[in-house]
Amino acid sequence: MLQHLISQRSNEWLSQPDCPVRDLLAYIRQTGKLRDAQICAIQTYLFLKIVGQNRPLGELFAEGFFNENYGLDNVPVSQHTREVLENKPAARALFEFARRKVNNKAQLPELETLIEKTHAQFEHERVINDIFYKTNYTDYLFSLPMGAGKTFLMAAYIYLDLYFASQEPDNPAFAHNFIVLAPSGMKSSILPSLKTIERFNPAWVIPEPVASDLKRLLKFEVLDQPRTAKKSNRIKNPNAQKIANYQPFESLIGLVMVVNAEKVILDRLDIKNQLEVIERTDDEKDRQANELRNLIGKIPNLCIHIDEVHHAATDDIKLRQVVNRWNMGHTITAVIGYSGTPFLASPEAVEVLGNTRLRFGQITNTVEYYPLKKGIGNFLKRPRIKATTIRQPLEIIRQGVTEFYQTYANTRYDDNTVAKLAIYCGSIERLEDEVFPFLVGEMNIAPDDILKYHKGNKNHKLPAQNEVEFLTLDTPLSTKRVVLLVQIGKEGWDCRSLTGVILSQQGDCPTNMVLQTACRCLREVTSAKNETALIYLNEGNEKILDKQLRDEQHTSIDELNKLGKTELAADMVERYSRVAQLKLPPVDYYRLNVQTDTLIIDETPQTGVRLAEIIQQTNPRVDTVVTRDLDANGQRTKDIVAQLGHEPAQFGAWLHRISKASFGAVSYADLLAEETRLRLLFDRVTYAQNGHRCFNELFDLYQTEQDIRLAFRTRRTLRTTEEIIPEQAQLLLFDKIKPIARHDKLYPADTDVVAIREADELGKSPADLQAEKNAEIERNRQSLSSMGMGHIASGIPDITLSQAVTAKDRSFHVLPYSFKQSKLERDFLRECLSLNELTKRSLELYFNGERELTSFRIECFKKIGPTWRTVGLYTPDFLLVERNANGQMHKILIIETKGSGFQDEKGFTARRAYMENHFVPMNNEQFGYARFDYLFVSDDDTIDQNMATLLTAVHSFFA
Repeated sequence: MLQHLISQRSNEWLSQPDCPVRDLLAYIRQTGKLRDAQICAIQTYLFLKIVGQNRPLGELFAEGFFNENYGLDNVPVSQHTREVLENKPAARALFEFARRKVNNKAQLPELETLIEKTHAQFEHERVINDIFYKTNYTDYLFSLPMGAGKTFLMAAYIYLDLYFASQEPDNPAFAHNFIVLAPSGMKSSILPSLKTIERFNPAWVIPEPVASDLKRLLKFEVLDQPRTAKKSNRIKNPNAQKIANYQPFESLIGLVMVVNAEKVILDRLDIKNQLEVIERTDDEKDRQANELRNLIGKIPNLCIHIDEVHHAATDDIKLRQVVNRWNMGHTITAVIGYSGTPFLASPEAVEVLGNTRLRFGQITNTVEYYPLKKGIGNFLKRPRIKATTIRQPLEIIRQGVTEFYQTYANTRYDDNTVAKLAIYCGSIERLEDEVFPFLVGEMNIAPDDILKYHKGNKNHKLPAQNEVEFLTLDTPLSTKRVVLLVQIGKEGWDCRSLTGVILSQQGDCPTNMVLQTACRCLREVTSAKNETALIYLNEGNEKILDKQLRDEQHTSIDELNKLGKTELAADMVERYSRVAQLKLPPVDYYRLNVQTDTLIIDETPQTGVRLAEIIQQTNPRVDTVVTRDLDANGQRTKDIVAQLGHEPAQFGAWLHRISKASFGAVSYADLLAEETRLRLLFDRVTYAQNGHRCFNELFDLYQTEQDIRLAFRTRRTLRTTEEIIPEQAQLLLFDKIKPIARHDKLYPADTDVVAIREADELGKSPADLQAEKNAEIERNRQSLSSMGMGHIASGIPDITLSQAVTAKDRSFHVLPYSFKQSKLERDFLRECLSLNELTKRSLELYFNGERELTSFRIECFKKIGPTWRTVGLYTPDFLLVERNANGQMHKILIIETKGSGFQDEKGFTARRAYMENHFVPMNNEQFGYARFDYLFVSDDDTIDQNMATLLTAVHSFFA
């Protein structure tokens, strides 16, 4: 309801130069770990916390916090109404809200009229209080679609609250402790996902070292123990026992409780009316449940986070009454709700005056709304929603499974998970007796491709390993392609590799959850821009889905399908600098600086002398004509030709031609000044024929005319001076790092990039990282074995880090390297990283071949006589580096890799000659030791031969 106003105000606040969170939000964007939906929500959260002082929306609205306060002179209301609006912020707030334009129309014209006509009787504050559910505590709803990362958003809010609370401990706006409530009945699916809060890295939203300090503050308690603790005289509820251990509560900070609302908080709780909570206390179970509620109500500065807040109305009322009871102790800082949709199944009515009611189709305390369709191609896969009029459910399954296998049978995502299809069944009998036999018997789907998962009944029970396989579906360990489900996985199931959903008949899932179930397959794995998903529906479920999309998301199946058909954008790969992790210094070297000057030999041109020399030097070539009889023994005659050609020659025209070719440098008047000598020359290069003169083609007329023009010019020559200048180059220009389109010569692979960055963030060596991961795997094996699943445990292999990850501290100053121009360069690097000799010598190898990313580019020259001529910039492919004790580059072997088709290129040959014959000797002389050497390798040799050549150079240069 207010989200557009809040967004507008928060953007205005953020644009102010003194906004206290500008740098913080800039940092969050810079880390690149959160999605735009999450960052927008954080901006709204901080705006309401800081500017709105964490106050309830009803209070803010009634006090005019959202009022625009524009002038009323041109508003058609009576003078008395104008005075009321100017003096009563609540009246003004409702009036402005009613007049607010939506699609160029007033939002609530009836309310506007009512305020004008009945301002004396209108209870503005009461109406506002009713609109916002009569709550006297802060209650904000953030509506983000599934897949947007609501769990991580909770974690971000928790850390931000703790950060500001550490700065201002007495500020009641910021919470010290937190409880996360899962919705009723969702324990099996949502509660495990909420535990991921513990894995959130606070450095994504708060800089170090503060982030690590805050993480150490946190204490997590998952309140999921169902049985009574034994031998406890004081407390019987085991969950309450966990909380009681943190007493005294007055100084408690950093406690995060994750709990299922129905099983722990709302258990055995009924409501009499909207204002009263009745707790049945006639047995021990009631007293235990009440015990935990009472303890939680005593924890100070508590922020309540409620996931999937749009669930059943009865539970929502129960929960609101529990929160009201807790709030009576003044311990609640705020209630933050999360939902995939802010729209209500049926409008809620608020009585205004008499029989007049306002109806709201949206949850009124929504402060942030990110629609589902905006997530398509952003962080949600592009859907292909297909509906069929076929009435036989098994035939719909046949079509859907067939298309899934045709499209995704070979799909393996970047995290090494395989694409999966979920088929929802309305009952266990249908799954076991119809769908599974149909897939195996009729469609010949391998049983090993199929996972059945349900809670079982008296006729059908599943082995325990099925639950383990369900929990590991979204890992590389799982090879399942088809997942058959009953009453599971409709909401809260986070399986990113799920790529298809089939709902073949009504009743496969509850009617009010068709939208959530169908969209289970839309979560992105790596890049939503280039990932698609398949949704197969029968005609009935199609109509339900389309209605729910229109009601809850203001979109439709047609619109989502159009978004799905949008041309896929190029898969862009992010790149990351590792210069800081490698402590990579710049390259110090010396370069040759050549300056060229023009040297004037003759101050005044010696035109007459030069023309005399030209006359003497200008001679015709000798041409011979041989004539022979047809008989081989016949007579042969030879004529010497002295004149040849028929082009007419005129002296004046000839002078014009000479002048024109000089582009004005030699004028016609200049030439006439030397007419006598030029006529002698003209007579020499022409001859008389039939009463007129012709140019004699036996003379080189072009050269003669050029010599004449030069005779009128001052003589100049080029003189070069050279100096040796110290230089420093960066191997990575940070401002040039940009995402690049994916191609097949990026190295290392995406999974290795993730592993390297993880090790960097944790400050761990590859060996330590591998040991930790394998220790965790061993713990999982032991756990599975203790559950009687040793056969599964034995099949889980140890993790072996790739060569790239193992060598991360000896290469990869930018991730990933791009070898788009040369497969030879990529293969050369791979082989080099595997050489034990380079590892033993602690040599580092850096790819320098991307010209736009490096400043280590050397200007090369070629000496022609006494003069240096530039032959272009040379960018070395690789630098093999040895450091000294101070971490500076001590020795550098420049390595050039060249394909056979390019090594004889004229420009490269000249640059290579300069590097070998001038650059290396010059630098080594300047440094006083053999600092540089140059190695050339070609694909004319095998990769093993090239490695042998490299090792020879290493033994020689780095000895």
